[in-house]
Amino acid sequence: MLEQLRVSGKTADSLFRSTAFGMVAAACFAGAALAQRPADDRKGIPETYKGPASAVAAIVNDKVITTFDVQQRMKLMLMSAGGRITSQMLPQLQRQAIRDLVEEQLKFQEAKEFDVKPEEGEVASQLRGMAGQAGLTVEQLESALKADGISIDTLKSQLESQIVWPRIVQGRYGKRVRVSDDEVETTIARMRADATQEQTLISEICIPVPSPDQAQAYYEGGMQLLEQMRKGVPFAVIAQQFSACTTAAGGGDMGWVRAGELPAELDEAVRQLPVGAVTNPIPSEGAFMILAVRDKRAAVKQGEMTWTLAFASTPISTGRAAARTALEKLKTSEACAGGRTLRQDLGADVGVAMIENATLASIDERFRPAVESLRRGELSEIVEADDALHVLLACEVDEGLGIPSREAIEDRLYNRQLERIAQQYLRDVERKSTVDIRLKSPAEVEQERRSAAAATQG
Repeated sequence: MLEQLRVSGKTADSLFRSTAFGMVAAACFAGAALAQRPADDRKGIPETYKGPASAVAAIVNDKVITTFDVQQRMKLMLMSAGGRITSQMLPQLQRQAIRDLVEEQLKFQEAKEFDVKPEEGEVASQLRGMAGQAGLTVEQLESALKADGISIDTLKSQLESQIVWPRIVQGRYGKRVRVSDDEVETTIARMRADATQEQTLISEICIPVPSPDQAQAYYEGGMQLLEQMRKGVPFAVIAQQFSACTTAAGGGDMGWVRAGELPAELDEAVRQLPVGAVTNPIPSEGAFMILAVRDKRAAVKQGEMTWTLAFASTPISTGRAAARTALEKLKTSEACAGGRTLRQDLGADVGVAMIENATLASIDERFRPAVESLRRGELSEIVEADDALHVLLACEVDEGLGIPSREAIEDRLYNRQLERIAQQYLRDVERKSTVDIRLKSPAEVEQERRSAAAATQG
């Protein structure tokens, strides 16, 4: 977000006071009318809230979100967008600000229930990191925010939510997520089959759909975002403000993606797009996805294969039968899982070692025939050399196609599953809560007025 503080070489103060930012902010808080119920209507407002009813933007259980909170969040969003939000996007920006604040309150209330808090100094540490990325101290950052009417507490609240929520999700559901060997093998097989096809640099916007009956409304919301892109608002700016993916902070950047790496419906759409094109919203795994193709590059050419091997040996004097029994235990000894600290339970006379990223040329020629046909998880035939018997277990095999390691693929699949669970968890929390959004945009007020007028005439 704070990368925007260096746009065009401007300082934070000059950027915040720029004419463009001022005009957009003025339009935001003049045009996005704070239209609520009658000023004296306190129905449903918690007794603990002593402010005016007209300042209530939303109520989440017993917590009030004020119109000031919404204004603060919108200003922060405008700041992070570098003033590139058009006036047409302001009603949508307001809805997103309210949505973010509601979700933050739901997350905080879950955090309170499970007693999850940031570690001491953790929020301050993240603030220092964000300020440092923009070439500022925390004090300079706070002054820059204050100069544009933004309390640093708004940013602190956002950071605290980003810290506690993943911990709640991980603590409650992390151990329930299971990535099967079949899922990993299927992904690797698909990537291997597609490795000779081009790679694509992709950005994403994720729009979770709370329930099927809201799908059309969320699809139309996605189309409105596309319309703003056609008017010149950068994809990255919209991703930062409106995407629910973990990539949002980086403008939706997914990096280089190999063919076959995405879910089938997204993979197919991306393959058909030229560089610079953006998809329409695509339904995928409970959300609408919008993908931008930023670049493409030629397929990888197969390079030299490498093996990561667990190696065990024992003197021939052990006896061939006893040696074979001991060496064949290598496959079940958790050798690959142990990394450099292998579980050496094969016997007192059995030596064990790990050989990482070995090419065939780097392996002793006496062992090459035993290694060259090994696939992951396979145990070699016993090799006799130097008065000893040896065996090798293939922990990993890189075919030279640039395919990520099995662990990296497993992590990606795990994180994708956990992110879907987190979105569903938040929707479940909201359904069990009382959420009353009272702040209306001018368009929503006008629509309600017309509906009421039509009902009266009818």
